[in-house]
Amino acid sequence: MDSTDMTAPLLIVLGAGSRTWHSDVLKHIAALHPVALLDGQPPSWAAAHTTLSITVDLTDIEAVANAVSALEAGRGVAGVLTYIDSHVMLAAQLANGFGLPGNTPAAVEACRDKHLMRSLLAAAEIPSARSYMVPDAETAVEYAVLLGGPVVIKPRNLSAGAGVRRADTPNQVRDAFHAAKSASLADVERTGRAGVLIEEYLDGPEVSVECVVLGHDTIHIAAITRTHIGDESAFQHVGHLVDATDILLATPQIREVTLGALTAVGISSGVVHVEIRLTSQGPRVVEINAHLSDDLVPHLVHLATGLNLPQISADLATGNHPELIPSRGQSAAVRLLYPAASGHVMAVNTGLIASWLERFQRIAAPGSRVTAPPFATVLDRTALAVVTGPDSDTCQQRLQLVEERSRVQIQATSPARVA
Repeated sequence: MDSTDMTAPLLIVLGAGSRTWHSDVLKHIAALHPVALLDGQPPSWAAAHTTLSITVDLTDIEAVANAVSALEAGRGVAGVLTYIDSHVMLAAQLANGFGLPGNTPAAVEACRDKHLMRSLLAAAEIPSARSYMVPDAETAVEYAVLLGGPVVIKPRNLSAGAGVRRADTPNQVRDAFHAAKSASLADVERTGRAGVLIEEYLDGPEVSVECVVLGHDTIHIAAITRTHIGDESAFQHVGHLVDATDILLATPQIREVTLGALTAVGISSGVVHVEIRLTSQGPRVVEINAHLSDDLVPHLVHLATGLNLPQISADLATGNHPELIPSRGQSAAVRLLYPAASGHVMAVNTGLIASWLERFQRIAAPGSRVTAPPFATVLDRTALAVVTGPDSDTCQQRLQLVEERSRVQIQATSPARVA
């Protein structure tokens, strides 16, 4: 579809997100479909990628539905899409209510509600983690004994690792419970059920399966993302790598577990990513996310394979058949830099210029306060670097060189947050 066609029906996008993390996504979507952005405060940077911007409270379902009705009665609506976790339920409700392509609200809820997801996976005998809802810290300690070994404490409905902690001792379990119970992330907690889960710790490396779901029981695996976790006590993602020739792409167990997980929760359409731990007992599901990956992973997939996940998601949201043939065969990776010490950011820069350094971008503004691991969150990232290379080893070497040649100057202070 020509996005410049002034008569074509609009693709509604719920929430622009952050310029750092989402501008590429919105740009690609807008290049394919004319976009009507609905947002509580449409940011100025998004104007270049939208046909219309409408200010509306995305927590007010009635107000959003009225806005969609007005667009449908005017130019027409081809579909509804979001890449923001807190809006996926709203997108499903709108698609269902207006007869547009998309997943059912029940399927999306099963992905967002980690307790429900675990229950459905267990019922379908999909390898996952043993998981229990716990009402208080002392009950969490009792379940930690039942589970044995390290455990993971997490909020029931948050994303991006917010409030997730590993605990090895009773006191750590208590501290982790309180951290999970009080955790917040850009008001995401307002759009889901409250609660705290305790789960068995899954060993092994973490990967994400970037899936194009074409119908019930029909998936296309676009890419495998290898995730680098820093301080595992808080499961901070410090980098991701996509290799177009990753050996895991041809691993039957990965496909079987991924398809089984998506079938169990009822996902039938869209671009989703399934987080998996490659344990000594085989692949086991960590989470299912009914939207595009975060942390620039769609950009890495595009750089490595040529597949454009934002445009694929837009095609599926409007009932069109997407392009699924890769046009590249290389690797791409991102490194997410955290401060070495808590304090105020004085300077962030790199002295490296290279054709393979796709971008080096400051995240933390000068003067802003950041907290070092293990108490850091995604809001404490100081910079990011994206590199390309012929293979994964080359990308890792180049990321290491970028880190060595970069400087993040912090005026150190004592930590502001504790677990």
